Amino acid sequence: MNTLKVKVDDLADGAVAKLLQQHLEEMRRYSPPESIHALDVAALTQPSLTFWSAWVGGDLAGCGALKQMDASQSEIKSMRTSKQYLRRGVAAQLLECMLAEAKARSYQTVSLETGTDDAFIPARKLYERFGFTECGPFGDYSLDPFSTYYTKLLD
Repeated sequence: MNTLKVKVDDLADGAVAKLLQQHLEEMRRYSPPESIHALDVAALTQPSLTFWSAWVGGDLAGCGALKQMDASQSEIKSMRTSKQYLRRGVAAQLLECMLAEAKARSYQTVSLETGTDDAFIPARKLYERFGFTECGPFGDYSLDPFSTYYTKLLD
């Protein structure tokens, strides 16, 4: 794979919007509407969120966002890898970027929600590899059989 470039993104690129739409559509295959917590482009432009995109040349390889919940807590949102870049380290590099930013902002924890279907096993394994541990619902989440919650304490 050519060099991956991760950058803070304003979500103006059509490729980003298309990837996020694909993400939402795929979530509908595995979870009922009330259990889908992925964000669309409009929601990802909130001031509490920083959005990153990952590019290989002119190809969008993936994206993800970090949401500030309060002065000490943050949440990973809308992590997605483009199909042609799956299992090539894109999500890991995005996650490294977001965790570094969370530490730079002095957050104490980074949490996330992901699905329970077998399709989410690679994502859960990635988060566990990075030191995330399962936890109960956080923030505005509640117990949901379609959701798995993770958190990571930062140094």
